Amino acid sequence: MTTASTSKWPTLKWDVDLIKRHDKSGPRYTSYPTAVQFHPNFSVSDYEQARLNSDKQDQGLSVYIHIPFCAHVCYYCACNKVITKRREKAEPYLEALFKEIEIRAAGYDATRTVDQLHFGGGTPTFLSNEQMTRLMFKLREHFNLSQEDDRDFSIEIDPRELQEDTLSHLSSLGFNRVSLGVQDVDPLVQQAVNRIQPLKMTTHTLQQARDLGYKSINIDLIYGLPKQTRTSFRKTLQHIIDLSPDRISVFNYAHLPERFKPQRRINTQELPNPEEKLTMLQDSIQMLTQAGYLYIGMDHFAKPQDSLAQAQIAGKLHRNFQGYTTHEDCDLVALGVSSISQIGNTFMQNAVDIEDYQQSLANNKLPIRKGVALTQEDKLRQAVIKQLICHFNLNFDWVQQTFGINPQEHFAEELMALSSFKKDGLLSVTEDGIQVHDKGILLIRSICMVFDEYLKQSQTIRFSKVI
Repeated sequence: MTTASTSKWPTLKWDVDLIKRHDKSGPRYTSYPTAVQFHPNFSVSDYEQARLNSDKQDQGLSVYIHIPFCAHVCYYCACNKVITKRREKAEPYLEALFKEIEIRAAGYDATRTVDQLHFGGGTPTFLSNEQMTRLMFKLREHFNLSQEDDRDFSIEIDPRELQEDTLSHLSSLGFNRVSLGVQDVDPLVQQAVNRIQPLKMTTHTLQQARDLGYKSINIDLIYGLPKQTRTSFRKTLQHIIDLSPDRISVFNYAHLPERFKPQRRINTQELPNPEEKLTMLQDSIQMLTQAGYLYIGMDHFAKPQDSLAQAQIAGKLHRNFQGYTTHEDCDLVALGVSSISQIGNTFMQNAVDIEDYQQSLANNKLPIRKGVALTQEDKLRQAVIKQLICHFNLNFDWVQQTFGINPQEHFAEELMALSSFKKDGLLSVTEDGIQVHDKGILLIRSICMVFDEYLKQSQTIRFSKVI
């Protein structure tokens, strides 16, 4: 494997006036069309047709498992979750999940290898070692899980929910990547969001994962939380830099209490103002890049040797519902309540209510509740947005050869709409294509929104701010 050259990496330019001018609310583009375009007319038969079309392709699979249970509620959380301390409540859910695994796997050729596996939540480590063993056994029984060293088997970790042998047990089951939820190490901030996690606990968990030979360790942080200040968040960043994880994600907290009930427990008077939030992002970029991390895009930083950085250099970076990923050719089979699959040129989402999900599978029916089949225009715009959001450029010849259209003519209106970005030096448009400049990279979501056909049709949906 070659190592990404930091000399080729963009140097982010920080311009507060430009950020304020172009900062708006918009999708995160983990898919296009985005989930708000999914409709209930999409049926199980539509999924079956997509699966049949997909199974003709000689490609690997990516499998996502959603475990919704948490022992504690974090006030900032916007995930689909069930708060309970009763571990036995996971049993009916596992029974339904096992049934879904059986039904879904029956539709795929056994030769298709699962190259990527990710457990998210909720708190996947809410499950006991015995429950996790049964779940992995069921997966191996019905899917062809890769045994190769380059497999990407990851799990989200809450250090507060680990036993001393949890990480070693997960390693024995085949997991080789972990992502640690941290958010902030300041005790005052942790108290304000109801997530008490001492730094020594995080340090111990990371060191244990490193000692066990996990190939990649990620840490999640959030800026914009109550009681955060620029000074306190700089201290958090320095602590995390000292821990030296392979990847770091720094997310912008979106306060939407009307949509996410736990956020109503947050005291809005304790939230940092927009100007201070901007300084936190500025410090994050400055401190992490000075520490040797590369800015992959949209919240994600990675060491140069990490596979995300390597994929971006090779032009193979992909983006889906798990964020940036290296497995662009894999269909995503998502299992569990509220999970979203991408099979061929279709997206589909399971029931978001756990009782609905379990009842459907008790009746031997897949719990698909909505989805969308991409039109040719969707595929075109999906490719354009993905190329911009992953690689910050767009080659017109590639678009013409791939889709058989003249991009300058087809996107005449969109290219005109980019004029304000061009005027501010965020990007350039030539006969060859679009190149996003260093000071435009932070605003890539705003740039991608120009090519989002559905945003023109509806302005009533509320998204998080770009910055």
